[in-house]
Amino acid sequence: MLVTEQTAIHDKDFRNIFLKAPIARLVISAEPDGRFVYAEVNIVAASYFDLPREKMIGKTPSELFERAVAEQIEQSFTSCVKTKRPVTFNAVPRVPGGIRVQAFILNPIFDAEGRVGFIDVMARPDVVDSVQLQRERDDAIMLLTSLFDASGLGIVVTDHHGRIVRVNDTFLGDYEWTREDLLGEEFAMLIPPEDQAISRKLHQAFIERGRHGTRELQILKKDGSVADILVTTALLELSQKRRFMVSTIRDVTERKNMVRNLRRAKEDADSANKAKSSFLANMSHELRTPLNAIIGFSELMKNHTFGAINNPKYEEYLSDIHFSARHLLDIINDVLDMSKIEAGKVNLIESDVALHDVLESVMRIMGDRAQAASVKLEFDVDAAVPHIRADQRLLRQILINLVANAVKFSPAGKSVQVMAKMLKPTNILRIAVIDEGCGIPTDKQRLVLEPFAQVNDPKYFKGQGTGLGLPLAKAMVELHDGRLTLESDEGRGTRIFLDFPADRMLVAPKN
Repeated sequence: MLVTEQTAIHDKDFRNIFLKAPIARLVISAEPDGRFVYAEVNIVAASYFDLPREKMIGKTPSELFERAVAEQIEQSFTSCVKTKRPVTFNAVPRVPGGIRVQAFILNPIFDAEGRVGFIDVMARPDVVDSVQLQRERDDAIMLLTSLFDASGLGIVVTDHHGRIVRVNDTFLGDYEWTREDLLGEEFAMLIPPEDQAISRKLHQAFIERGRHGTRELQILKKDGSVADILVTTALLELSQKRRFMVSTIRDVTERKNMVRNLRRAKEDADSANKAKSSFLANMSHELRTPLNAIIGFSELMKNHTFGAINNPKYEEYLSDIHFSARHLLDIINDVLDMSKIEAGKVNLIESDVALHDVLESVMRIMGDRAQAASVKLEFDVDAAVPHIRADQRLLRQILINLVANAVKFSPAGKSVQVMAKMLKPTNILRIAVIDEGCGIPTDKQRLVLEPFAQVNDPKYFKGQGTGLGLPLAKAMVELHDGRLTLESDEGRGTRIFLDFPADRMLVAPKN
């Protein structure tokens, strides 16, 4: 029951005024245990909540309403008690009987100790104030106008006839038109002639159906040049069912030009790549044929097949000719192999490969070169290494390239080790080629894995090359789903690791 000061009006009169007040009103008791209890509810409030007032009095929000609603109500009560200040709680506007409520005002009532003992809850009706509404409408129009004019995107508004009724400063500045040029004119004047018919159809369909959309098209600047734009449309419907299309315009000319340039550059690169492949294919025949002849005839002369030359100097020259021709052929083969790999034209011819046999053939091929350089070759294949599913020719070429590199960059008296073993528990096959040569500087280690890149130290470099040995080996290992990694210490040598996945391992055949 409401507590009032002693006046000429009795308590029962105040109670009657409270109960029959034309707006919803409630008194909430803030209990010491933190609960909020409905201490009094007037008739309009009970009608608003569609509950008998007798059932509301003495109950908490959680006992009267579903959980989500009860939590919101109690949170507003708690805020009022903690802040000790009036709080506004937004309400559901429509209620039985047509009453409209904008919000509830929660006003704290203090006891003698200054504690909030009760909360006076009073509905704030949604009174139509024409002056206030007019002021708010004017403010809204000013705000929207400012946003329209200050937008960094071009905006064009057209009516249901397709006439331009509004255009912002950004659009005018970007495309060099004036308002006098555009207002009242059909929007199609901005569209290139070949696209005007379809644009009119799309505009009419949009006005009728009101579907939002985004598309790319071209528009004309005042000087007749064409700009690429991305336009997003939205429907605006005003009173009397007047419909307008609002088009937001983003210029994408620069982006489109970039895409065109990239496409053209790609086409040029593809053409150049095809030309390169064609050139290499033709040159492979043109270069290999005479080189094979030079190599063959020089071998016949070195071996005195048709009799002695009888001049040591000529024999020395023949050795130089033979070596140079073989070296040139190796270079040509490396370039062609890399070209095929880059073009994706290398197909693996896979078979059951015994790694021990491959390493033996590499040792035979590289033995003379290592001996000539006074470098010792050491091969060590673990007995547990199984056969591998691989292209035997490419696997041999990988190892020849790596061993040749290791020998070339190893000083006389040093050794090159080639080892193979299984890594547990992954069952990855690792082949290692380890030398004691000049090593590779840390900042150049990624560079040497790129085609045609070389780190030529005059103190150690022994002969010319293409810079394709390591990149070719890396590409060929990756064709086998493997990985090549490099470790090196300058002045202390290089370690190359080839890791082949477990699914390429085969059971070694029994003898």
